[in-house]
Amino acid sequence: MSAPKTIMRFSSLVVFAAFVTMASAQQRPPYGPEIILDNAKKIAAAAIAEAKKNNWNVAVAIVDNHGALVYYERMDDTQSASPVIAVEKARSAAMFRRTTREMQETVNKGNTAFLGIPGATPVTGGLPIISGGKIIGGIGVSGVTSDQDEQVAKAGLEGLK
Repeated sequence: MSAPKTIMRFSSLVVFAAFVTMASAQQRPPYGPEIILDNAKKIAAAAIAEAKKNNWNVAVAIVDNHGALVYYERMDDTQSASPVIAVEKARSAAMFRRTTREMQETVNKGNTAFLGIPGATPVTGGLPIISGGKIIGGIGVSGVTSDQDEQVAKAGLEGLK
């Protein structure tokens, strides 16, 4: 086997091992049934209301527990990159069963494994949607600062209660 292929396989194993170590360090909630459209709309409506209250233009994405888009809304004059970012934050939160803030903090501490894992978006603003102690989906918000995105996402989750 050539040296570049060996290095590439070794690098992939290191990233995978780091991820397994992170994942096993904390037990995550199990997956539940997928979020239904009516609930996704309730969450998005509450998130948009929070954004409007603060005069923030954002994109809001709601995905099911497998990361498939269920509902999406973009406010007028939201920056062009936000729609894609919102969807990716929601997918990361649902598929990795953690907030994207947790991922970002892990990277900020020097453990850059999330940067090499396909589908991981370690940028604050994505939250898992939990019902009955199980993950049913994820919400991602993008358009303002990451902390503001998360504030809007949290307000969205309040819309499900």
